[in-house]
Amino acid sequence: MRISSLSATRRTAGFALTATALTLASLCCPAAASATTRPSTPEARTAPAAATVPLSIARAADGGARDVAITIDDGPDPVWTPKVLDVLKGYGVKATFCMIGTNAGKYPDLVRRVVADGHRLCDHSVSHDMTMDKKPVAYQERQILDAKNTIEKAAPGATVDYYRAPGGAFTPDSRRIAARHGMRPLGWSVDPEDWSRPGTSAIVAAVESGLPADPTVLFHDGGGDRGETVEALRTLLPWFVEHGYAFTFPVRTAG
Repeated sequence: MRISSLSATRRTAGFALTATALTLASLCCPAAASATTRPSTPEARTAPAAATVPLSIARAADGGARDVAITIDDGPDPVWTPKVLDVLKGYGVKATFCMIGTNAGKYPDLVRRVVADGHRLCDHSVSHDMTMDKKPVAYQERQILDAKNTIEKAAPGATVDYYRAPGGAFTPDSRRIAARHGMRPLGWSVDPEDWSRPGTSAIVAAVESGLPADPTVLFHDGGGDRGETVEALRTLLPWFVEHGYAFTFPVRTAG
């Protein structure tokens, strides 16, 4: 009996020492407490997000056939961006704003308002150079990344989810640069050419008559007088609802 008691006492003491050692290890070295808990690094946090963005050009809304994505290009503009935002807010619609870097730098308050209203951001290059697809890769990279940095600086904490090439002039390199930095290359499936100011009725008719499944529609809030665009949106947003459409954002991570 004394031998058994002594063995039990030793086992109890051993267990106590082991528990104490584990407690001390967990306090000084958290990784030792759990083999599955590893401290994250910036690379570990950002790489998966970038890897999930395809190189292909997104042209569809994220959803079903009756979902529509509204995209607004060439701002922000001190006159027309607030008017577009007011119309969108009036109908409870969220859109994607494709911003030129120089404009974002001039009007950072408008970038912040776009974000505050729940819209998404898209990089539309620094200067809207429609010949950049003919320029060296280094030039394309500066145009894309400098615009992204300017937009993010204007609205700290916001993310730039897409990149739209000026005039849709993508290159394999520009798509790769964008996707590597977490931005999905973004095209469109409906272009009413509102930038050419064809008249409000012409803009409306071009959209209503040209809708594919899950469309991404292109409008503009910069680059000139956008009064026709504002009025077209006043007509089209309720029209979409009446015809069973729901508003969403362009597809970002799907193929």
